[in-house]
Parts: sequence; C-alpha cells; structure tokens
Amino acid sequence: MTKLKLGPLADDKPVKVSVELPAAVHRDLVAYAELLGRTTSRAAPDPTKLIVPMIERFMVTDRAFAKAKRREEIHLPTPARSGERSGSP
Repeated sequence: MTKLKLGPLADDKPVKVSVELPAAVHRDLVAYAELLGRTTSRAAPDPTKLIVPMIERFMVTDRAFAKAKRREEIHLPTPARSGERSGSP
C-alpha cells in the first residue's frame, strides 16, 4: 500500500478561493485524489479539496517557517472575534 502524506480529509466548511494552476500540476492533483481515494477505501475526493491540506502540510514541515514563527519573525493576523468585523472602521 502507498503511504501518502495526506490522510482522510476533514469535513470542514468550505471557503471559496480562485487559483490558477499549470496543467501538469492539475493532472497530478487529480491523480493524487484518485490514489488517495483508493488508499483510504473511499471515493476519490474533489481534487480542489486537497489544496488546503497540502499547503498546511507543507507549512508544518517547513523548518525555517516554524523557526520564524517561534521567533515571532512572522506577524500572523489575529482572527476577528465573534460579532466583530475585520478591516478598518
């Protein structure tokens, strides 16, 4: 059995994003989704749903990024609290 970096995807509320991919990357994304479906004994997921977990996995395994976060070299935006609007007043 193939050991993929991604496992079953969490059923999460989707956020609409528009991304332009090279054709070769899209073909590989579709192939990855098909392989993931076979290895998890589920239907192949929508290939676009793989993008976020792949980016998350990439960032978690990027040592330089993790080190910069620990040293607070990267200023992460804080999420708005419930009932507040983000942006300027």
